[in-house]
Amino acid sequence: MALELPWLALGVAVLGVAAVVVGVLRAGRSRATPGSAQTVVAAERVRALQSVARVVRRRVVAAVGLVVLATCALGAAAVVAARPMAEQIIEPETRSRDVMLCLDVSGSMTDVDAEVVALFDRLARDFEGERIGLTIFNGSPVRIFPLTDDYAFVRDQLASIRASFESYDEVPEYWIGTLNGPGASLVGDGLAACALGFDSPDTERSRSIILATDNEVNGAESVSLEDAAGYARSLDVRVYVIDPADSESATSAELRAASDLTGGGYFGLHDATTVESVVAEVQSQEATLLQGQPTIVRVDAPGPWPVVVAAFALAFVVVAGRVRA
Repeated sequence: MALELPWLALGVAVLGVAAVVVGVLRAGRSRATPGSAQTVVAAERVRALQSVARVVRRRVVAAVGLVVLATCALGAAAVVAARPMAEQIIEPETRSRDVMLCLDVSGSMTDVDAEVVALFDRLARDFEGERIGLTIFNGSPVRIFPLTDDYAFVRDQLASIRASFESYDEVPEYWIGTLNGPGASLVGDGLAACALGFDSPDTERSRSIILATDNEVNGAESVSLEDAAGYARSLDVRVYVIDPADSESATSAELRAASDLTGGGYFGLHDATTVESVVAEVQSQEATLLQGQPTIVRVDAPGPWPVVVAAFALAFVVVAGRVRA
């Protein structure tokens, strides 16, 4: 269909030019038709006048000019109608940083979980190009969504989780699957599960875990917090802790030691600069740009032709007006 458009426009252009030429010839023929012998003699005398000859030449030149302008305008319109296309090769880029959000959803965190998720949402809005995932845990860990750079999806999921935490259900929807373990708030197990959430272990990437917990363990952990932190360090994963509890408590000291073991950091939930500090820490890690699969995109590229059509059309109107005057 695209190939037929230029020929169709060219045919219209030819018909338009032919109509203009026929109109000029018919006008000249009607003026030349004599009504009587006296009329012919009078007409010849009038044509012999220099002023009349000049007017006739001007009209002929104007008619030719109209034909040329109409031809050029219609030719340019044919080019526009053909919809010239240009190809662009888009190579999407992502940063080689992965961030796993790791959230304790035990009963002792009930009062602050919605606040923590709101903080996670602020973190996600400040990241650019990093892949983000979310794992929650209590007696057992559950992967809510894997690492992804679809930030709209991430924000939708975080909004749903926050609404679930703010509901009055005895067991919020997102707690399902987190109550299968032998205890509650098993931080070591949760941190180990978050460390297992990173894919492509052979790829050189910056990997971080943002762990939000009060570290109030209730039950026997399969993996201790220290061992889980050591495992994360073996994977070159840094752990950044967000603690809603008193930073001087023994549980907070354990969290601080675990984050220090991995080269990460410790932050209070209600510190004014927590979001900015965590984002700065994560983005300070070295990362290289990864090229995605190249995609060829075809877009309209009319160039200057619409302007050319408008210019010739305006010139045609001006010249036609002067001829009529």
